[in-house]
Amino acid sequence: MDAPTTYYEQGTAAERWARARLFFDAKEYATTAKVLHALAAEVPGQLAPRLLLARAYYHSAQLSRAEEELRAILERWPVEDYAQLLLGRTLERQGRAGEAAPYLRLAGAMAGEFPG
Repeated sequence: MDAPTTYYEQGTAAERWARARLFFDAKEYATTAKVLHALAAEVPGQLAPRLLLARAYYHSAQLSRAEEELRAILERWPVEDYAQLLLGRTLERQGRAGEAAPYLRLAGAMAGEFPG
């Protein structure tokens, strides 16, 4: 493995995860995404870093990246209700309410919320 080139890439996976959580909790979403981008690629089979990365993209208004990450998450974990909800919200923020509706309905149903 190549040596880290930035502060964001330094440390063990656990250290980078902890750093990303600190940045996220401090509402430094763009920085969180920088920390998690490589980490999520290193451990694609772990949901938590990928979901936090998608949330960081969403909160930092990197909506196309959030959408891409959320679609990848749902391809691997289709019953992840929070990813369904966040993808729906991401599509809404992009002005794509029609595309968002099925994801929002499914997330609601998974949470036990049924219309009327």
